[in-house]
Amino acid sequence: MHTTIPATAIDIYRSLPEGTRCEVLYNQLIMTPAPNTSHQFLSVKLSSRLFVYLEETKKGIILEAPTDLYLTELQSVVQPDIMVIMEKNRSLIYEDGVHGAPDIIFEILSGNHIHDTVKKKSLYEEAGVKEYFVIDPSSKMVVMFALNASGKYDIVYERPGKITSGILATSFDI
Repeated sequence: MHTTIPATAIDIYRSLPEGTRCEVLYNQLIMTPAPNTSHQFLSVKLSSRLFVYLEETKKGIILEAPTDLYLTELQSVVQPDIMVIMEKNRSLIYEDGVHGAPDIIFEILSGNHIHDTVKKKSLYEEAGVKEYFVIDPSSKMVVMFALNASGKYDIVYERPGKITSGILATSFDI
């Protein structure tokens, strides 16, 4: 009997049972606990608002965790809380997940803040995600990053209770 030995953390990730809470960041397998209820409440609220907006405008598609985002060139597979893929980039969506940088990512803090505010921020910046939102569910503080001309994130704003996206050309209260 011939057994193939996994060569990368992505190979190991793909062999895990469905529903296993983990991600791959730069070829390192990272276990992630289930988010808390404050996180989930805010995720559902924001997702529903984005879904309605995108359905009405036909500008793009929203996908929620646990949808896999494959950033294979960066040896990473993550599950952002919410991703928006604009209509012109619809070809990034496959049956097994999204392959390539979505236009917008929302991460809602829960548990290990360093994971979202440092590690994933760096990954999304390197991958070319145009807008990245980090939201604290307890304070409703929103930090919005946007890629500048040199491909690095600038903080566009930090304020409570409101999301404003230049790509979507709209704002939402949270």
